[in-house]
Amino acid sequence: MRIPSPLPAILLAATALSGCSMAPKYVQPALPVPASWPVGDAYLRQSEAALPSVRYSDIFRDARLQRLIAQALANNRDLRVAAANIAATRAQYRIQRASLLPQVDATGRYSYTDRGSGGAASQAVGNGGTGTGTGGTGTGTGGVGTGGTGTGVGTGGTGGSIVTGSGGNGSAWSVNLGTTAFELDLFGRVRSLTGAALDRYFATEAGARATRLTLVGDIADAWLNYGADQSLLAIAQQTAASAERSVTLTRARLEGGIAPRTDLRQAEQVLATAQADLAQQKTAVAQDVNALQLLVGAPIETSLLPASIEEAAPTIATLPAGLDSGILLRRPDVVQAEYQLRATNGQIGAARAALFPRISLTGLVGFASTALSSLFSGGSFNYSVAPSVSYPIFQAGAGVAGVRYSEAQRDAALATYEKTIQTAFQETADALARQGTIADQLGANRRFLTAAADTYRLTEASYRGGITPFLNTLDAQRSLYSAQRTVIATQLTAASNRVALYRVLGGDSLLEATANGPVPVSPAG
Repeated sequence: MRIPSPLPAILLAATALSGCSMAPKYVQPALPVPASWPVGDAYLRQSEAALPSVRYSDIFRDARLQRLIAQALANNRDLRVAAANIAATRAQYRIQRASLLPQVDATGRYSYTDRGSGGAASQAVGNGGTGTGTGGTGTGTGGVGTGGTGTGVGTGGTGGSIVTGSGGNGSAWSVNLGTTAFELDLFGRVRSLTGAALDRYFATEAGARATRLTLVGDIADAWLNYGADQSLLAIAQQTAASAERSVTLTRARLEGGIAPRTDLRQAEQVLATAQADLAQQKTAVAQDVNALQLLVGAPIETSLLPASIEEAAPTIATLPAGLDSGILLRRPDVVQAEYQLRATNGQIGAARAALFPRISLTGLVGFASTALSSLFSGGSFNYSVAPSVSYPIFQAGAGVAGVRYSEAQRDAALATYEKTIQTAFQETADALARQGTIADQLGANRRFLTAAADTYRLTEASYRGGITPFLNTLDAQRSLYSAQRTVIATQLTAASNRVALYRVLGGDSLLEATANGPVPVSPAG
């Protein structure tokens, strides 16, 4: 009577028990910041209930800037590194996931033995193999043959191979499939490690979105800086030209005996300062181009650059912040921190499961025969199943320490997650405070510039008419130059703050953290 194989029953039981997990249930931490944005004199009233879906082209409306951003998304090396990191963590996840299934190896073997013309011998090697011999006495591993015919049944081999002797010669054929030390994941150790690897992969994906968001913002900032430096360069050129005229005028007045030498020296000081600023601004413009080329990852066309900050600033729109600070949970860097927190949860489950016995299964099925024609027929089939259990009796507390270590890592990841949200809240609140006051500051600076320009015009006319000393003109010229630079700096600050709002609110890189991975909330730019 054929004895039923225990292998299907063992595999069925392992499958039924492998769903167990000792990882703590993940619960999203409470938001560690106020539920709404700050209010007060420094803040504008927010009217949008929720952050709308946007593309970067909705915020950065200049076609030239959009072209630079598109080129950067295709060429930037940081994005290529992020893509490579995604591919690496995806591969690591697949490697870890493979541990949930047995590794099956296939082997094939042929052997031939020639024992010369002496007495016939019979040797049986393998698990379940059978050997026969004729003439004399045949001996086999696991069996003995006597008389004219000897039979042997071998046990304990590795593949069911059989070697038979008849006239001193013998052949053996075998084909085997087997798995070695496949862990039956009864306590969820392997499954927890697989889940942790998957969450790390999701974190890397979210990190790539954060890199993309930062890149778009950095390109917009660099583009605006170029426009501001072009405006400063134009002012330096105008001031240098005006200072040269002042030097010419004061020299003529000195030679005519109607102005002291101090007037000439003071005019020369203004000219030297303007010339130094002019050289500095030429350097700044060249460095702005270099910075943009690095961000874009390729040479850029000068036609894509703004002529001034006055031209560039109005093309940057304002992204509404909404009313609910919960939008920060969708920022890609926050989503990345959350998946890293989820991954530490899985590590705790794996560490807990390591405290329990580990059950492994080694199995082998195969065919063995003395002739190739009968390899897959008759009684050539054989199998073996060898389950094993290992349990650490003494580890000097290492197992429990492993659990404590994974719990400490979880606590650190939780603190990091909360700090990421708090940092995001602070960045957003700062940008909103700047947005609420920058218009008033820019208006005041422009009024000051108007007054400074008028003062310079009047004092210069008075000096030419011999009414006031040159020192008054010099002070008025310096005040005008400073006011011009201040207005440009404030315009740059206002435009850069709108870029900052796009960045700190997640822009078009908002993600929803789900168990199946980060899902983009807004359309990709």
